[in-house]
Amino acid sequence: MEPTSQKQIQLAERPKGMPDSSTFKFIETDVPKPDQGQVIVRTLYLSVDPYMRGRMQDTKSYVEPFPLNEVIQGGVVGEVVQSNSDSFERGDVVVGMLGWQEYSAASEKDIRKIDPTIAPVTTALGILGMPGLTAYFGLLHIGQPKEGETVVVSGAAGAVGSIVGQIAKIKGARVVGIAGSDEKISYLKNELGFDETINYKTENVAEALEKACPNGVDVYFDNVGGEISDAVYSILNKFARVPICGAISSYNKEDEDLGPRVQTKLIKSSALMKGFVVSDYASHFGEGAKQLGQWVQEGKLKYEETIVEGFDSIPDAFLGLFKGENKGKQLVKVASPLYAQL
Repeated sequence: MEPTSQKQIQLAERPKGMPDSSTFKFIETDVPKPDQGQVIVRTLYLSVDPYMRGRMQDTKSYVEPFPLNEVIQGGVVGEVVQSNSDSFERGDVVVGMLGWQEYSAASEKDIRKIDPTIAPVTTALGILGMPGLTAYFGLLHIGQPKEGETVVVSGAAGAVGSIVGQIAKIKGARVVGIAGSDEKISYLKNELGFDETINYKTENVAEALEKACPNGVDVYFDNVGGEISDAVYSILNKFARVPICGAISSYNKEDEDLGPRVQTKLIKSSALMKGFVVSDYASHFGEGAKQLGQWVQEGKLKYEETIVEGFDSIPDAFLGLFKGENKGKQLVKVASPLYAQL
């Protein structure tokens, strides 16, 4: 018999600077009942992502801010435990943008079925989901790396950056990864095959880049912004391409994020800088997912997941993103399946 009550996490306040425990509110609420065309999804795994920090602000962006005192939304892999839909049955494993809660009522158009026999279901939130597609389209559609070119990736050990570097290697580029711990540096070099690595916490990034990139930089995949990116812009080659994916260094700043102006550097290098979000490429998701899946099956793409357990761990897992605690995709395991065979 399914429970009638569940835990839920709401946004309690709009944080100034780094969020903390007072940003989140745990409440007890009823498990919903499905309307026609809906299913009840029991959360198995839940994704926490840096972009969620922006949605906690009440500012105009590419996606609506989280409303105060309502459940926070994010990527969820779950199992269908009740169905009022002809498209889904109990035991189906699905992925969708659902709430930080143990059970969600989901419309059949807002979720899609995933096949647990192809790859672990967690990959639907990582390498075969939003982070993988972000890496794929940002690098190949904007960065367009060519054989022998130098590609620099910041946030290189994260969910997106680690995939970017590997795809660049598949395309024959020379890859330099920037990360923030010796463990991550070892992972990039020894497991993912990056050519050079820079630990921004222990090295002078500008000096290390000069050594690591003697022929300059052709593609810079920017996940972090800030001083690290300032250093890269100084050594961009003629016609370099700079996909702007994230700026995690500034997400929790309380004052304006000021720094060197990029215009003269872009003019001198005739470089292209383009911001993007993965939904820009929604019409091509099928192509990207198919290629990523093929590379994973061929062993050309490796992935890492950092999984913490327990619903109560969700806020700490989210905050850990800004302290560099995760290697690869950060996930929270909320429950084991009742009906699905994983």
